[in-house]
Amino acid sequence: MKKIILASNSPRRRELLAGLGYDFEVRVMQGIDEGYPAGLSMEEIPQYIAKEKADAYEVGETEILLTADTVVVLDNEVLGKPKDVADASRMLHELSGRTHHVITGVCLTTTSMQRQFSVVTEVTFKPLTDREIEYYISNYQPFDKAGAYGIQEWIGYIGVTAIRGSYFNVMGLPVQRIYQELQQIE
Repeated sequence: MKKIILASNSPRRRELLAGLGYDFEVRVMQGIDEGYPAGLSMEEIPQYIAKEKADAYEVGETEILLTADTVVVLDNEVLGKPKDVADASRMLHELSGRTHHVITGVCLTTTSMQRQFSVVTEVTFKPLTDREIEYYISNYQPFDKAGAYGIQEWIGYIGVTAIRGSYFNVMGLPVQRIYQELQQIE
């Protein structure tokens, strides 16, 4: 199999990809625009961003480039990464007691092909108290996470009451689908 290049700084994505047992290398390019055009469906947004990331890289003959982007969607609004404490608090209050969708778009690129797909997971939170939200933000600093939370952290332990779909997708990498797709690439 070709060597996998993971184009992500995320320690969670590195951990999840390593769990599949593949040999891979991390390459990160700074300054890639994560904007997207208006009019895309919620599932298309992270795919579009993953493809934009992929298009910024050069891929060698023996390599498979893996790029991904994850968004949290509540009531057809994309909740990105929070700007500050107030923004993180606002997002968690909005998610409190409600169900939202986590969508990860993935792009696999070689010199001869490019495959894109999205995986959607539905997540429900219990009603969160102000104290729980403040505790989580001050102790876990979720400023690098879409929707201001990591399901694998304290807030996921105490707050998530239901999940439909891939848990690992919520962490940022739908490893089940990635494994399936990689099996088809020679």
